[in-house]
Amino acid sequence: MIDEFAKGTLHGRLRRDRKALLWKLDGLSEYDARRPLTVTGTNLLGLVKHVAGVEARYLGEVFDRPSPEPLPRWQDHDGSDLWAAEDEARHQIIESYRRTWEHSDATIDELALDSPGHVPWWPEPYPNTNLFAILVHVLGETNRHAGHADILREGVDGRTGMRPEHEMEIDEDARIAYCAKIEQAARSATSIQA
Repeated sequence: MIDEFAKGTLHGRLRRDRKALLWKLDGLSEYDARRPLTVTGTNLLGLVKHVAGVEARYLGEVFDRPSPEPLPRWQDHDGSDLWAAEDEARHQIIESYRRTWEHSDATIDELALDSPGHVPWWPEPYPNTNLFAILVHVLGETNRHAGHADILREGVDGRTGMRPEHEMEIDEDARIAYCAKIEQAARSATSIQA
């Protein structure tokens, strides 16, 4: 009973975080979805593309269930999974991610939490694992990158939140006052000796 509860909880949260990540693209221009938003080039559409590849590998290859989606080989990794080339349409990346969900969901539904998996790119003694550990890992990766996307989207147009129904109307004056208060506290704290 606890296994099914744990599996259902982890799977439910993965589904929630997938949707939150995709929501960060809603309403953005092609440029804003693709442009580098950090000094390392992190961008919103690239995060979706990257998470799709991570999920496809971990909930596919690790359990000898190869992804139906083409994936770059790890050895040839050149960072191309972290951004969208000009010939990669946003809808193609999103649909690829959604097809990955279907494949991953089938793996999760069909296997028990203690089902063995093998992660050849993990160092010894960790390559031999199970669905529970992989679910925790993929959930962590998805959640981490959804958090990145949340901050990036806030920087683009001020939108925040996990889902549209949780988003509050943006009050620019209140935000400016709030940030000024935090800035003042930071400046005042620099004079405090440890």
